[in-house]
Parts: sequence; structure tokens; C-alpha cells
Amino acid sequence: MTPYLDATDLSCERDGRLLFERLQVQVAAGDMLQVCGPNGCGKTSLLRLLAGLMQPAEGQVALTAQAQTAHRRERGCPLVWIGHAPGINETLSAEENLAWLCALHTPASRERIWAALAAIGLRGFEDVPCHRLSAGQRRRVALARLHLPGPPLWILDEPFTALDAQAVEQLERHLVGHCERGGMVVLTTHHLLAQTPGSYRRLELDAQAA
Repeated sequence: MTPYLDATDLSCERDGRLLFERLQVQVAAGDMLQVCGPNGCGKTSLLRLLAGLMQPAEGQVALTAQAQTAHRRERGCPLVWIGHAPGINETLSAEENLAWLCALHTPASRERIWAALAAIGLRGFEDVPCHRLSAGQRRRVALARLHLPGPPLWILDEPFTALDAQAVEQLERHLVGHCERGGMVVLTTHHLLAQTPGSYRRLELDAQAA
């Protein structure tokens, strides 16, 4: 299957230390790729490289024709990135944050945004400023983005952080469903996944310079 994202011969350094080198990563429709390894091996750095938030020391990350078509269709970035921090504006409400995030890809109606918040357990919190929410609730606001229209590739750094057991189960199920519908997920997590799609695989990074 033609990959959506194709990374070849990636090398990454941080503070003069080699994290990994000559790494090959391909992500195609339906894939779930879990990046694994000890702390400090470069898991977050790899995700940031794949998301275009960093430049590799060597190698390249390329979007295929399929991804470029999605890029044009979604009017902006061809992927959804959710980092270890929620990445929301705490002075805005949950609804306002999602409206702004959706504007980067595909604008969503108020009804769609409220439905997304309800899907992740935040019904009744739509108008609450995010600084008044708990850490877990702020995390859910960020993850509600995954219940709204947007690009097919999701790159998620520790998405289960600060979630309770029920929310973890719901998110796992949602990620699997996304892949089964032809979407793609690249993630890091210390959580042991209980649900995975048929095209799930792991990429193990070694602590080369630890």
C-alpha cells in the first residue's frame, strides 16, 4: 500500500547527543504505529520530526501525493498533532479552543463541537474557561479534536496522560475505529494498549547514547 508519510534515513541529535540514526518510517492508511523505547531515546523527537515541527540532522520526511491531496482538501496542515502538553489556550473556553483548532483544518459548527465534547465526557463544560478545568479535563479538550473533521493522520505524544480508566478505554476504542476507517495513528505511550487494529506495529528505539 502506498504510504501517506515516508521518512527515510532519519537521524536526530539533541544537545550534541545522537538519539537515533538511519531510521525508516512509513505510515499508510489503516496503520497504528507505536513508538517505544526507554526515556531519553528520542520518542518525542521522532514524533516532532514526523509532524514537521523539527528538522532531522540527516534524512527527510516526505508527504506522498495522497497526503498532499489531503493537505489541499483540509486547507492546512495534513495531520493532527497533540503533544504531551494539551496545547490549549487556558483563557479560552473548551468550545473556543476547539473552534480555533478546527479552523486550522476544517471549520466545525457549534453543534459538532458540542457533540465532540460530549463524546469525551465534557457535556456541560462547553463554556467553561479552560483554566478552571482539571488536568484531565484539559487533556480531554485537546483530545476532542479527534472527534471532529480533519486530516487522516494523527500524531499523538502520550495521549493517555491524566485520563481515568474509562476515558483511556474510550480513547483506545476511538483510535482503533479511526484506523479501521482508513485513518492513521502514530503515538507514544507508557500505557499498555488493550485494543489495537489489525495493522498495529511497534517501532523500538534504542538508547544509543544514553
